[in-house]
Amino acid sequence: MPADSTPAFADLHLLGVLSETRSYTQAARRLGISKASVSGRIAELERAAGVPLVRRTTRSVGLTQAGQQLVDETRGAFERITQSFAGVRDLAGTPRGRVRVTAPVALGRQVVAPSLPAFLQAYPEIRLELDLGDRFANLPQEGFDLAIRHTQSPPETHVAWQLCPSRSLLVASADYLRKHGRPRHPSELAQHACLLYLRDTAGQSWSFERGSGRRAERAVVAVDGPLRANNSEVLREAVLGGLGIGLLPDFSAASHLGPRELVSVLPEWRPLGFFGDAIYAIRPWAPQVPRAVQCLVDHLKGVFARGFVTG
Repeated sequence: MPADSTPAFADLHLLGVLSETRSYTQAARRLGISKASVSGRIAELERAAGVPLVRRTTRSVGLTQAGQQLVDETRGAFERITQSFAGVRDLAGTPRGRVRVTAPVALGRQVVAPSLPAFLQAYPEIRLELDLGDRFANLPQEGFDLAIRHTQSPPETHVAWQLCPSRSLLVASADYLRKHGRPRHPSELAQHACLLYLRDTAGQSWSFERGSGRRAERAVVAVDGPLRANNSEVLREAVLGGLGIGLLPDFSAASHLGPRELVSVLPEWRPLGFFGDAIYAIRPWAPQVPRAVQCLVDHLKGVFARGFVTG
């Protein structure tokens, strides 16, 4: 290859980022450059290679066979460069750099966000980006360093730190129970207004267990009600307003438990498999965790170890 057609290493790295994000806009955002710059640099790389590297459609961006081969053969080298640079930067002693975090809306608002001022004051060289959303983001593709997730089984391809156990709580307002009665068995929930976390399926059922071992009793009941929402804070406010019985994660319900607000329903029955049984900090696997990310994980471990405030 002539000397003047040798590609810049930064452009090869850009191609790798584009292969993960499948979007010029997302690649530009991750690298802190303009979308026009991404397009121009990819075009220059294709001229240097002499073959098309990117396949563009109206809906997505993909790589050609040549582009994918180039990314596959250079990915390991760029990963080693990234890890080496992170290791050298961490030798400076002061954690620094940008950390992009995604978290569920309710958990992020109620627990994560209030703890961030103390963290950023302790680590002034760290820059945080907190993205709140209830969908499960693709961390490598979207460029997130860390995800806070409420789940039962973190992905095996990622590193996961358990922040705390979690449980689901079946609750209603005292006013609702006074008007409609208190269910004595999960099967009776079918006759009650139940406030549901929005899922993809049209119908919904709740599962419960009482006792343990061979003598454990299980019950599954189809439920319905006047409101479905994909946010536990919305459901909590509806329960507090007397609209019905709700199944909430403990971090949304705990601070409102009490005879004048949220009353536990069927406390001897344990809800099964609806929300996760633990809260985790999760990141894509890598041989070395950047110091800024590890500092944030350690901070969150302390925050969640204190538990949720109960009323």
